Amino acid sequence: MFAIHDITEGVQKGDFLLLAKTISRIENRAEGVDLFLQALLPKAVPIIGVTGPPGAGKSTLISALIGEWIKEGKKIAVLSVDPSSPFHKGAILGDRIRMKEWYLHPNVFIRSLASRGHLGGLTSSMIELTTLLQSVGFDNIILETVGVGQSEVEVASLADTTIVVLVPEAGDEVQMMKSGLMEVADLFVVNKSDRPDAQIFANHIAQMIMENGQDADAIKVIKTVASQGEGVQLLNEAIMAQQQVMIQRGGNKRLILSKVIQLIVAHRLRQIDSKKMETALAEALKSPQFNIFRFIKQYLD
Repeated sequence: MFAIHDITEGVQKGDFLLLAKTISRIENRAEGVDLFLQALLPKAVPIIGVTGPPGAGKSTLISALIGEWIKEGKKIAVLSVDPSSPFHKGAILGDRIRMKEWYLHPNVFIRSLASRGHLGGLTSSMIELTTLLQSVGFDNIILETVGVGQSEVEVASLADTTIVVLVPEAGDEVQMMKSGLMEVADLFVVNKSDRPDAQIFANHIAQMIMENGQDADAIKVIKTVASQGEGVQLLNEAIMAQQQVMIQRGGNKRLILSKVIQLIVAHRLRQIDSKKMETALAEALKSPQFNIFRFIKQYLD
């Protein structure tokens, strides 16, 4: 593994080669990864999760937010979780195309990651990667998830601020998300709000927030036209305000506890040989007395 100091120095210079190689090694569980991670000293860098259905303009909105932060002299890291390619199991890299204006900027690091079939839309190593990014000199970190459905609520267990991006025509999708994303969002963005009925849709979201027993004053609904930069500054201000509220309410402690639990679970899962488990299960299923709870006991001891 590379020295943390060398990675940080590269980030400050706008050279992300060592950072990119380190991320690959963490994803592939290369030798020395655990000791490297244990040596990290992350700063209180906000992690901003952006999720929502396909076609809502998440990447365009992120690109506009990056523009706001670059004006403030900040260094930004973006992790975009792409659906895995059916051919090579790697990231399709579509988000790099949509954020192409920042791809070579010395203050912006963009990495597309393959979801590899992970059900929550996030790779199992995401906590490790965001902790690395918090340790090497970035000011804001964005997680953009696949946006394929209700399982995207997992982003809320990793992000300090969770943004759900919708469009005015997303009425049916909102109904499906009511018990999922609707309950974990810190901010709602109605993007492409130059379309008809955008204000009616925004009012509908606000009404649903109240119906869920949530604080309509704390969970903002913001209209944007990301492609034109409209409403992006207001969104930036809302993100900063929400983070202050979270810190005051001790939300960061709950977030860290959630990450601790996820890391423990991931560690235990890596210790299981899935091929051996499959063979053992096939043998156990031959018995008419098969009991799934007795079967898993051998993996819990």
